[in-house]
Amino acid sequence: MMNLEDAFNGVDRCFLDTAPIIYYVEQNSAYFAIARSVFQRLKAGDFTAAASPIILAECLVVPHRKGLIQLKQDFVDVITAGANTLFSPITAEIGQQAAELRVQYNLKLPDALQIATARAAGCQAFLTNDIALKRVGELRILVLSELTP
Repeated sequence: MMNLEDAFNGVDRCFLDTAPIIYYVEQNSAYFAIARSVFQRLKAGDFTAAASPIILAECLVVPHRKGLIQLKQDFVDVITAGANTLFSPITAEIGQQAAELRVQYNLKLPDALQIATARAAGCQAFLTNDIALKRVGELRILVLSELTP
C-alpha cells in the first residue's frame, strides 16, 4: 500500500482511467474514499488530470443503457469540464504510439490508446485500478486499490 501523497509526489499531470472516475461519480462503496481523496487533490490544483474520448465512452455505457440522464451528465461534466482537467483528443500520432505499445506490452487497444494519450498529454502518472497495466514502463502506474488516503 502506498499513501496518496507519496504516490503523487512529483506528478504535475495524471491521466484518469475509467475505473477511478466511475468510483468517484457513482460513489462506489469499496473505492469512494480513495477516489474522493484523489479528486479533492485535483480540485485543489495539486495536479492536472487528463482524460480521453475512450474514457468518456466507457463511462457513458451504463447511463445510456439504463436511461440515467443525470448520471450521464455527471460523467460528461467530470471528464470534459472538471476542475483542472484536460480532455485530450486521440490523434494519428497517438494511434501510431498505441500500436507500438500494443506490441511492446501486449495491451488491449483501449488500454494502448489511453497510455499513448496520457504520454501525448504530458502525464507523468496514470491512475487506474487495473494492476496488469503496471507492466507499462513509460508512466508511473498508480493502482487505486494499492493507495491509501
